[in-house]
Formats: sequence, structure tokens, C-alpha cells
Amino acid sequence: MPPASADDQAPSTVKINEVESNGGTPGDWVELVNTGAAAVDVSGWVVKDNDDTHAFTVAAGTTVAAGAFLALDVESAFGLGGADSARLYLADGTTLVDSYTWTAHAATTYGRCPDGSGDFVTTTSPTKGAANDCGSPSSAVKINEVESNGGTPGDWVELVNTAKTPVDVSGWVVKDNDDTHAYTVAAGTTVAAGGFLALDVETAFGLGGADSARLYLADGTTLVDSYTWTAHAATTYGRCPDGTGAFVTTTSSTKGAANDCGSPSSVVKINEVESNGGTPGDWVELVNTAKTPVDVSGWVVKDNDDSHVFTVAAGTTMAAGAFLALDVDPVFGLGSADSARLYLADGTTLVDTYSWTAHAATTYGRCPDGTGAFVTTTSPTKGAANDCGGPSSVVKINEVESDGGTPGDWVELVNTGKTPVDVSGWVVKDNDDSHAYTVAAGTTMAVGAYLALDVDPVFGLGGADSARLYLPDGVTLADSYSWTSHATTTYGRCPDGTGAFVTTTSPTKGAANACPGQISAKPWPGGDAVATADAADVFGTNMSGLAYEASGDGTPGVLWAVKNGPGTLYRLEWDGTKWAPATTGGWNAGKALHYPDGTGDLDSEGVTLTAAGPSGGVFVSTERNNGNSGVSRPEVLRFDPVGTAAGLSATKEWNLTADLPAVAANSGLEAISWIPDSFLTSHGFRDEHTGAAYDPGAYPNHGDGLFFVGLEANGTIYAYALDQTGGGFTRVATIASGFPSVMDLEFEPETNRLWAACDDTCNGRTATLDIDAGGKFAVTDVYERPGTMPNINNEGFAIAPQSECVDGHKPVFWSDDSNDDGHALRSGTLTCTVLDLDADDDGINDDVDVTFPPGTSHATDPANETFSDALVGGTTSGRIVSRGGRTLTVSDVRDPAGVRVKAGAGSAPARFQLVGSGATIALGQGSYELTGSGKTSTINTLDGEQAVVTVSVNGTPITLTVGDGGSVTYTEVSANGKVTGLTGIQRTGTVGVRADGMPATACAAIEIQNVIVATTGNELISGTGANDLIIGRGGNDTVNGNGGADCVTTGSGNDQITTTGGDDWIDAGGGNNVVRAGDGANTVATASGNDQITTGDGDDTVNAGGGNNTVTTGGGADTITTASGNDGIDCGAGSDTARAGGGNNTNVGKRCEAFGI
Repeated sequence: MPPASADDQAPSTVKINEVESNGGTPGDWVELVNTGAAAVDVSGWVVKDNDDTHAFTVAAGTTVAAGAFLALDVESAFGLGGADSARLYLADGTTLVDSYTWTAHAATTYGRCPDGSGDFVTTTSPTKGAANDCGSPSSAVKINEVESNGGTPGDWVELVNTAKTPVDVSGWVVKDNDDTHAYTVAAGTTVAAGGFLALDVETAFGLGGADSARLYLADGTTLVDSYTWTAHAATTYGRCPDGTGAFVTTTSSTKGAANDCGSPSSVVKINEVESNGGTPGDWVELVNTAKTPVDVSGWVVKDNDDSHVFTVAAGTTMAAGAFLALDVDPVFGLGSADSARLYLADGTTLVDTYSWTAHAATTYGRCPDGTGAFVTTTSPTKGAANDCGGPSSVVKINEVESDGGTPGDWVELVNTGKTPVDVSGWVVKDNDDSHAYTVAAGTTMAVGAYLALDVDPVFGLGGADSARLYLPDGVTLADSYSWTSHATTTYGRCPDGTGAFVTTTSPTKGAANACPGQISAKPWPGGDAVATADAADVFGTNMSGLAYEASGDGTPGVLWAVKNGPGTLYRLEWDGTKWAPATTGGWNAGKALHYPDGTGDLDSEGVTLTAAGPSGGVFVSTERNNGNSGVSRPEVLRFDPVGTAAGLSATKEWNLTADLPAVAANSGLEAISWIPDSFLTSHGFRDEHTGAAYDPGAYPNHGDGLFFVGLEANGTIYAYALDQTGGGFTRVATIASGFPSVMDLEFEPETNRLWAACDDTCNGRTATLDIDAGGKFAVTDVYERPGTMPNINNEGFAIAPQSECVDGHKPVFWSDDSNDDGHALRSGTLTCTVLDLDADDDGINDDVDVTFPPGTSHATDPANETFSDALVGGTTSGRIVSRGGRTLTVSDVRDPAGVRVKAGAGSAPARFQLVGSGATIALGQGSYELTGSGKTSTINTLDGEQAVVTVSVNGTPITLTVGDGGSVTYTEVSANGKVTGLTGIQRTGTVGVRADGMPATACAAIEIQNVIVATTGNELISGTGANDLIIGRGGNDTVNGNGGADCVTTGSGNDQITTTGGDDWIDAGGGNNVVRAGDGANTVATASGNDQITTGDGDDTVNAGGGNNTVTTGGGADTITTASGNDGIDCGAGSDTARAGGGNNTNVGKRCEAFGI
């Protein structure tokens, strides 16, 4: 039988085989495999992610040979997310061939094992366009449980086969931490798929209290798996879940069977209780001590009264190791002699309880978290690890060198606390209790300090060993870390002091760790000195985000601040010595923030302004409603700060819950900043939603910039276009900050950097991000906190503008959520470059003069006084064409969003021209802002007389007038050295757009968005789906409006004009014209000629000139007027009026209710 042809091959033989969703070369890709016996032509087949608008089409002529692999670089069309899908369709785009969905990026790739037919697994390594790397069978066998003390008949090690096929382990070897102790698995031993195998190693050796279990292949040298411990377990050590999870102390021994990992009720504990004066009231904190998440939806908390019941919100899940603070106060208060009792959702099964006889001075909490006894804590730590006090809780092993250090092996400690710690006499041991290194007397660790201990003179650290830190008694364990082989560099915590141990990129003995993927921190790029910036005990705790509003004249401006509980917005002003609440406008105590309906206490974490300043709204990022604090509600809200009321209700609300990862209620939107479109477009920012360069026009009503928000739970930054009118939103980018949490964001236009700030979790570090060559924001630098700044809970960060740069430094501000030492605000300095904003001494701030070639008219023009905001990161440059006898001041107060012009009185307008623009801008007396970025310009009349923009489009003058308080943005389309159109016209306030020669009232009701002008006569002119101004010239023109409310005017000639939808205004001029206006309230006029006019449904107004005209209107109350001539008028349905001029006129079908001359 001949082999099957490509045409005969069933499409089902082509499968998705491997997926790279994070960091591929050159980007994300999807690999196909042909499992059939003949080639398959996949020309035109389509790959999509989980968004049907994202489609990658396979190139024509593409065939996958039998058994061959085909890697498709989908990054050119879209990027694959952390929770996403890859879907393969036939060329029709609807017939699904294969698909795979995942919930997080793979550490390598996801691939089928075996190729083409197996389930998807995390591969050992990416193999783009080749067979998948599924690892060897040995990789599926894991040590699953270890009994080191009192087993039956003795010590044993249990294996599990995580694969879907049996594995022969004949001759495999188990060792403890001594290579001479070896147990060999009997010949013929096979572990079934998913099966368990318990090995009684006691016949060969016993397992110690600080020991290891190591599993090798039959060669005795190839390590398969290992586990190390520092003390006997009360039961056994086992993986939870079996085969894949971390080792924990099991609930009971289960030799040769699935591990007993305990029920949720055994792992969730009451961890801390606030019974007196919490924020916003009494609360009970839970902790999940397990290694897996626990759903606590519907669980119940009671005090000592069964009628007092607080129910945990549906959808509440606690991550492994996570804390959950429950604000029980809205339901009941906790007394001085009371109890906190936790039940399952049935309300009767008791999970945990704690009772007390008097209020704690701080809180009652377990020490250590989750397992220890309740004590009075040093300070409340709602939703975080308990502050148990004592040096043992703050001094941590931070880095370990076990092989080839200088001068030998060493162990590094770090002090994560807020006070120095005396570690004299503390003891470090390896996994042998007889090996002990004692810290020298008089050794004290400063706050945040590192201490490297050279243990090698006392003992060496082995390839499978431990480092254990004890108090001077030698028995109280402070910290420990164990490993199974030497690190190629060192093992270190990432981040320092708090993170998990990883292999570092290089040893950093006595200094901060070099973590994978982390840029080494540099010294703070400013002064080391930090000072308190507020009066003592004014704000209390919970001060969070900051935003700085410039004054414009180099003097201190306004510092906006938000407090997260109770949610409050502050307007802070400089009184000469400190920042204090403004004393006017009702700002003395700040203003309470509420949702648009006036309810709620907003957990307000971040605050920012746009280029419009407070007049454009104060934008606040929030985590939740403190009144329902157990429910996450990540939102951005806009507030109008005017008025004297004590509270503010949001004027717009964007709830981002559905678009963000599910997070704990107190781990939501912490940070917010705004970046102008002009910066993003000029720096090649890539829109991950469209897969192309960012185009502001794709997001109507979003304003002139994007909002960047930071999620506390994962340290990720998300960029959004927020619809300022309808309240919708679109995520444009997802950005890694480099931190586990991000607390505030600040865009610094002078350096083109986005700053991301972390709190004491990251030792007060900040990172800067810029747009890379691929159009994505990426971390460029990481900075330590200033030298004298303590490691405190700074949640707010703001930078003063370049106008306040003095002697190479400008102010920078932090807000401290914990109000350490009674102060919530601190200030320091950041290095800056002092600019000469009037280099040519012409009285105009120009930063860098715009130069013109010698011999041109501009070069010799005495009025050629130029300005530019380039040195401060802007894109606006231009010149004054004429002053008009007015006093002019040009300044850069809105860096980088243009320049501000103040014009005095005069008899003639002052005229300006922006570089890259063909328009002339005429200004009267008042204040204006001019912004230019290439062909896009924005004119904003802040106050005063209107601004008038005139631009010649294909020889026709177009005028845009901008009234007091209004603004207009437009983009010029150019060809062959002249302007051929205007697009993307956006406006606020009173703005008029008209062509030269048009009546002042023409198109007054239409908000023109595009201007299209014919170049010659006899043209085919096509409009857009938006509201267009379309201008024809003399000749026989054909005009298609293509939707929107269009304004169309043509000159003499036999024109054909068609519009669809919208309330159109049409002037066809003289000639034998054919006009077809769609549904809407249209206005149609023609001059003399034999015209044919047809309109759709709507209240139309038709004025036909002299001639033999035919007029037909649809439903609606139409008004029709014709001049002299023999006219035929069909008024259609509705109550219509027709006034026909002299001639033999016909009321067609008698459908004109009123018909006469």
C-alpha cells in the first residue's frame, strides 16, 4: 500500500507539543509535532492564547513532515502570560485542533512526555523544535518519608514513584550523611506507578538526629534525591503533598503509604489577637502552617459568646505560610477577659482557641508563629509575622560558604531587627553537635549589619551538611539551614534575612547577597542624610502613598499623602520648617475618602496626579474597604479635591479585581503612578494587549497617559489605560519590579525612570526601570536606602521636580506606615543636574536651543526665540514667531508634558510654532500649556483668552479654537512636505474645529475627530468610523463618510456623497449632486443643480437649491425646503413639512403632511 498523502492525513495527528511562555529566544513560542505517518500542510493554521483577538497565522507553504517538530514564534503577534492558554485551529480560525492551559509560567517549558501523546509536564530543559527533555525515569522517584527514631522494626526511608509507568530500582543505594553507610535495594525491585516503597535501612545503618537520607542510582554516585534534618521528628518527615511537596513533620507515620499531612483544621491556627484599640478595631489573625493553600471560606470566629459570630468571606484562601487578619469588630468586640475561637464552616467543629484574662499592652501572639505559646508581643503585626522580641527572632543565618572560601568555610549572619544585638557567646554548629564555633565576646551586630564567622579553624562544612545557630546556652536554636551538596558559589537568602535560601550568583562575605536575576544594589544616588519632615505625633500610624505637586517656581509645592486606616487624603504644605496639613479648604485633619456612593472606609495605599495636576483629579489606589476588611477590593479611584467638606466621594471608580491575581485582602494595590503618552510613544513602549507599539488612539477617553499600579502580594507592576468617561479599563503591560513587594511608584521625567520602592522587607531598597530595546519596562538599577535612613516600614516615596534642583540635589520624601519615633514623614536628597534654562539669555526658558540651518529664514528671523524641554525629559520644542507686543514667559513646570506660556496684554496675538508641526498657535492674554511630540500637539488654555490654532491642510486653512479651561490634542498627517490631514482630535471644554469659508454655525453640534481635505477635483474621499470633517474641492467628488457624525462640504461639481449613521451636516454645493445620508438627524444643503437627496430615519433638515430636485426622506419629523424648479418630494413616514419653490412640484404619495410654497 502506498504511503498516505499530505491531503489524506488527518489534522488530528498534529499536536501542541511544547510551550515557552516566559523568556524564550527570541520570545514566547509554541511547538507543534506531527504524530502521523505523512506530512501535513499547516498553511494558514492559527494559534491563539486565551484571547480570541490574539491570533498568529502559520505562513503559507508550511508543511510538517511525519514525526517532525515545528516551533512557531508567536511573540510577533502576542505574548503568553503566566495564566494563559495555547490553542491550535485549522485555517478557518474556528475548528479547534488541540489546546493546553496553564496557571503559572513553567520554570523551563511545558511539554508532552512522551512527545505528541503524553500529558503536559514541566520539562527538564527547553528543546525548541526538537524532542522534549522529559528527564530520565530516575527523576520520577523521590524520597517521600523518613523515620529516624523508633520505627518498626527500626529506621526506614520511603520512596515514591511520581511517574505513570513503573520504575526498576534494583541495586539503587541509600546512604545517610556518611558515604561508608550504604543500603542497597534488592534485585528485582520495581516501584509501581504512583507506588510507595519502604526500605528498612536499619539493617545497614541507623539515622541520627542531625542526619541525611540520600538516594543514588545503582552506580552509587549519581544522586537522585536527598533530604537533611537537624533533629528527630516527633513523628516522621514527609513530603506534603506526596512526591512533590516540601518535607514537613507529618501528623502520623504512614510507612509504605500516602503521607498523613493533616487536615486543614490541624494546620490553620489563631496566631495573634488584638482586643483593645486596633485599626480599625479588634481583630483576630490566623496563620496557615502548612506547605499548601487552605480554603477558609465560611469558617467562623466567635468570642466567648456563641451568639457573636464572624464568618470568613467566600473565596478566602490562605496561601502556604500566609497570615490572615480578620476584623471582627463590625460584628463583635473582644473584651478584657474573653476568648477567640475558630471553627470550621459548620460552626461547631473547633479548630483552635485562645483565652485571656486582661487586655494585652500590645497584642497576644504565638512565638514562634503558628506553633508557639501565646505571649504578649513586642508590637502588633497585623497580617504579618509576630514581633516576639528577643535577639533570636531577628538574627538570621544569611549566607553559607562550604567549599573553597577565603580563608576557608564561613557562615554569615544578618540582624533584621531595629536595634543592635549582642551575639557574644552565640554558637554555630554543623550537623555534628560536637562541632561548635563560639562567637567572640563583645561582638555586637548593628541594625541591618552582616557578620561573617570563619568557622573553618573549628570545623569544615561538608557537601551534605547543616549550619545551625544557637544562643549562648548552646541548646536554644535561633536559625538553621541544611544542604545536600556544595553550592557552586554560596547558599544565601534572597532577599537578605527573610527569603528562602538559593544558590547565589557570587559570594558576598559580610555584605548583601548577590541573588539570581537581581541587580546588585548600589549606594543611594543622593545624600546620606535623612531628616524627619513632620512634627512629632501628628499623623500616627498607617501613612502610606505620596505624590508631589510642583509649585512651578522652584519653591516647595504641595505634598499629597494618603493614609490607609482610616482612609484619608492629606494636602501637606511647607511652613518653613516642616510639612503640615493645609489650614484652609477643610484640610486641617485631612479628608476621609469614600466610594462614589459615599460609603466605605478606603484602605488607601497610593496616590498620584496626572499632568493636569489636582484639577484633573487625585487618583488613589486601594486594597479594600476597611469596613469589610476580609475581602480584597483592589481599585483605582479618582477624587476632586475642591470644596471644604470633611470627606470626599470618588468621582470615578475602576475595580481591577477580575483582572488581577487573587490576593489576600491586605496585599492588594499598594502603589500607583502616572506616565504620559508622549514619553511612552517616544520611547517605543510595547502594548502587550495588542502585541504592537503602544498607540494611545486605541484607548478612547483614557486621557493622555497610562496608570501604573503595584501589587503588594507579588511585587508586580501593571499598566492600565483607564477610560475616564465610561469607567472601563484595559491592561497594557505586566512588569516585574524585581522586588517581592512594591510599596510605591514614582515616575521621574527628568531621567526617564520609573522608580519602584520596597519597604523594610527589602531593607528599604528602591529600583529604577526604563523601557528597553524590546519596548518593555525593565529594572536598570537597584539602590540601597540612604546611609542614615533606618530600615523602617516606608510605604510612600515621592521626588521633587527638576525645578527644585539646587547645588546638584533636589528633595525626596518617604512616608513611614509605622510612625517610628512619632514621625510619619522623612526627607532626603537625590542627585540632579542644575540646568541653565535660558542659555541664550533671551528671557525664555529654552534648556537647549532649537537650531536651524544657516541661510534659512528661521536662522535670520529676529523673532526666532526658541525653547525646548529636552534636557528634562520632554519632547516639546518650538519658537516664538512673534510676540505681538506682549510680555511672554515660557517655563518647564509640567515636565515632560510640555511648556507653560504666560502672555501679558497686547494688541495682537503672540504666535508660536512647535517643532515637527505645521500649525501656528496664536495666544492672547492668559496662561497656556503647549505640548509637542513629533506630529502630535496638545494646546491647553489654563485661563484667559482663547488659543487659536491654524494649520493649512492641503491648502485649506483649518482653525481649532480652545476656550478658557479647554484643551485639544491632534496629530498632523504629512506627505511631500505638507500637512494632508488631522487625526485623533481629542478635546476637553470648549473647542471649535472649522475650515476656512465655512459658516460659523456649521457642524457646531459635531465634535470633529479627524480632518480630511481633498488635494484636487474628481477625487474619491473616504472618511473613518469616527466624526470626520471632509472637505472636497471643485470637481466631481465621491465621498464615503463610513460612519460617525460627519461634516461634509464640497465645492461646485457633480458630487456623490454617502454617509452612514450619525447626525451628519452636508453641504454639496452647486452641480447635479447625489446625496445619501443615513439614519440620524441630518442637515443637507445643495446649491443650484438637479440634485438627488435621500436620507434615512431621523428628524432631517433639507435645503435644496434651484433645479429639478428629487428629495426622499425616511421616518421622522423632516423639514424640506427647495428653490425654484420642478421638484419631487417624498417625505416618508412621520410628521413632515415641505416648502417647495416655484415650479411643477410633486408631493409624492401625499406623504408630506404640510406641503406648500
